[in-house]
Amino acid sequence: MSEVYDVIIIGGGAGGLSAGVYCARGKMKTLVLESSSNTGGQCAKTSELENYPGIVESTGPGLMNMFRAHCDKFGVEFQRAQVTGLALESDGFHKRVTTRDGETLLAKSVIIGTGANPRVLGIKGEREFTAKGVSYCATCDADFYEDLDIIVVGSGNTAVEESVFLTKFVNSVRMVVLHDEGILDADRTAQEQAYANDKISFIWNSCVDEICGDELVNGVKIKNLKTGEITDEACDGVFMFVGTVPMTDFLKDTIELSKGGYIVVDDKQETSMPGVYGAGDVCDKFLRQVVTAAGDGAVAAVAADRYVQEEEHWSESVLEAEKDVLVAFWSPVDPKSLELMPHLEKMAAENSLRLVTMDTYKSRNIADRYEVSQIPTVIRFSQGEPASRLDAPAADQLEKLV
Repeated sequence: MSEVYDVIIIGGGAGGLSAGVYCARGKMKTLVLESSSNTGGQCAKTSELENYPGIVESTGPGLMNMFRAHCDKFGVEFQRAQVTGLALESDGFHKRVTTRDGETLLAKSVIIGTGANPRVLGIKGEREFTAKGVSYCATCDADFYEDLDIIVVGSGNTAVEESVFLTKFVNSVRMVVLHDEGILDADRTAQEQAYANDKISFIWNSCVDEICGDELVNGVKIKNLKTGEITDEACDGVFMFVGTVPMTDFLKDTIELSKGGYIVVDDKQETSMPGVYGAGDVCDKFLRQVVTAAGDGAVAAVAADRYVQEEEHWSESVLEAEKDVLVAFWSPVDPKSLELMPHLEKMAAENSLRLVTMDTYKSRNIADRYEVSQIPTVIRFSQGEPASRLDAPAADQLEKLV
């Protein structure tokens, strides 16, 4: 625990790698912890990528390799580790990250980009035949099914796009869809591609009731949701594309999570724990795409950098100051703050006090720590502790501070 990082990034997907570029380029000592030997997250398992701005044509692994190279250029450190815990140190500033192998790492800020894994429905036979005909990744397993017939479960963008990709290898794709005929959850472009593909057909108003086989999958039982009728469909494999589950088990009872287990963040990607940020698919958000994950990473990185700078400045100028310090929580766009400031500067000079100003918008964490709800608020600190305080004072009240 002797080495302290400015930021530890948990997860090496698009959000984590984007954050790594921004943090390291900003001269932060940056460490990325990745549980897998390969960085890139879910994007690294995507066959084709057509909607990342500026990248006209690429594979997911190809784009993630470029992200990783960009991190390497700025000196990001990488370490393979499974994170099992996150906690604040007693000083309220440093964060303690623990790993499965018993290692403890310290950081001034943390960015969580652990992403989400494919959802397991728990269909009878699903777990038994995983890797024996049941798959969750077309890019990984498509070539195993060359010239064979497969079932796809799901109707969202991922399900449709991966079905189109699978047709490059397989003989046929039958998509099992919960909705009425003609209704898919994918966007219009993806739907058009699926409907135009002769190898793709649809089983509407249905779900997979059971995955069957001996040593390998050889069929499924399909249940019609309107009639209840169950029919047997022969197939050589089943691909499951029914959403994701956030990788946040290690964060339970640590930071605020949504009902679905995703990290709740604000507009700066900050979590309920000061100095801890979320980025990418692990966050509770409207759109989970590579481009939004990269954007999250950039925002989280800049926010983390400012947080570290503000906390270090606060510690050096106020908490560790040998003499008393006046701290003005203010806003440069607030008329009352602007009116009070010349009087405050004069009073501080006359009493040989150092004056520290804190913009409450930029330094909200510090303002909240001292329950500053009105601006301007002026607090005199002595030996790092509040000694006297005035909330929204008039100029003629300032002498009360000393």
